[in-house]
Amino acid sequence: MLLLAIDTATSAITVALHDGDRVLAESNMLDARRHGEYLSPGIAHVLAQAGRTPADVSAVVAGTGPGPFTGLRIGLVTARTFAFACGIPVFGVCSLDALAHQAWLENAPGLGTSCVVATDARRKEVYWARYDITDRGVVRTGEPMVSKAAAIADEVRGLPVIGRGAVLYPDWFGPRVGGPLDVSAGAMAGLAAQRLAAGEQLSAAEPMYLRRPDAMPLPPRKLVLP
Repeated sequence: MLLLAIDTATSAITVALHDGDRVLAESNMLDARRHGEYLSPGIAHVLAQAGRTPADVSAVVAGTGPGPFTGLRIGLVTARTFAFACGIPVFGVCSLDALAHQAWLENAPGLGTSCVVATDARRKEVYWARYDITDRGVVRTGEPMVSKAAAIADEVRGLPVIGRGAVLYPDWFGPRVGGPLDVSAGAMAGLAAQRLAAGEQLSAAEPMYLRRPDAMPLPPRKLVLP
């Protein structure tokens, strides 16, 4: 197995190669507005670093968000294009799940029995989900949502928070326990490999936008006859 993992749902443009047991190479760039510029070089970098070629990749794993429209779309389109060109499958993993999984790997005791992942959705909003902590990993308790941080404060108060949302809106969230602020493709690939090894069916690489894009085409003008 050789998985190529790609995620552009957060401020990180992150790519990794994973052989089913460990990360072979990973590239991470932080820039919320230059996903298209950094993603392809990141793919080339991890392939070269691991001494592999596109023909060696057996599947692509793409972060499905939720995330801002443009950045998320770039990652998913690139993942699908790479998979199509190589004739291999492409799978999707929720980007919030990858963040929660990485936090569990780094500091499971610090998460207690439940935690929240919150990423930047702009407009003073966060993409978020709640997770239960088990001996075998994290389990999401519902579908990801987008909300004003203030609107969910009572629901998540006191719970450890993972992700950049806790840094941006500290007045509304509980204690940040350290850990990742943005998605790591290496952690996402490890989670995908773990699920595949357990016989789980990975989801399709379909985006979780949760809301309409910021930029919308103007409605057609009405023709006014003289």
